[in-house]
Amino acid sequence: MKAVVVAHGDVAPSDRSEAAGADMLIAADGGALALERWDIVPRLIVGDLDSLGHERAARLGQRGATVIPFPVAKSESDLELAMRYAIESGADDIVLLGLFGGARLDHALANALLLADPTYRGRAVRAVYASTQVRALHAHGTLELAGPVGSLVTLLPVRDDAGGVRTEGLRYPLAGELLHFGRSRGLSNVVASHPASVSLERGVLLVIEIHEGGGT
Repeated sequence: MKAVVVAHGDVAPSDRSEAAGADMLIAADGGALALERWDIVPRLIVGDLDSLGHERAARLGQRGATVIPFPVAKSESDLELAMRYAIESGADDIVLLGLFGGARLDHALANALLLADPTYRGRAVRAVYASTQVRALHAHGTLELAGPVGSLVTLLPVRDDAGGVRTEGLRYPLAGELLHFGRSRGLSNVVASHPASVSLERGVLLVIEIHEGGGT
């Protein structure tokens, strides 16, 4: 089952197709504003409603959305709460929209790091913005890269150094090498041939793919 969670960051027009194709659509508070612009009603709206507002949430409730309000003083972000509901729904494919951009840099950074949370290890979780896709790769795992030849691929270690990084089908190959946290060696690689993949022995990587010719 495909669940799409929409946060209150930037979305691209092409992202609408991801939302429209969801089996379960969840808005994390202000993510409902993007869906409203697309004339799509989510199944769930989760969060403290400080961005969406209670009146707007009530109107969406009248159109069929289930609104689950939380207090402003809470220990989880609206996105984390929405992710919890996506997982509890039994989703095996989770797409996150609106994770990046927006007025709050702190939220964008927290959202990016959330992808690397070990809670989601073993689940198909990806953040999408136009032609960009972000996934997390954990130790002893492999990710297949499906973008066309010429697509950009960036490998960013998070939490610590990433060891035993191996790539296949990339212009600048890595053969069991170490990528240091906070350094840029994994930036802007390129898909040169297929099959293309990244594997990892230890640590966590954010794998960022920018597909040439993607929607904007």
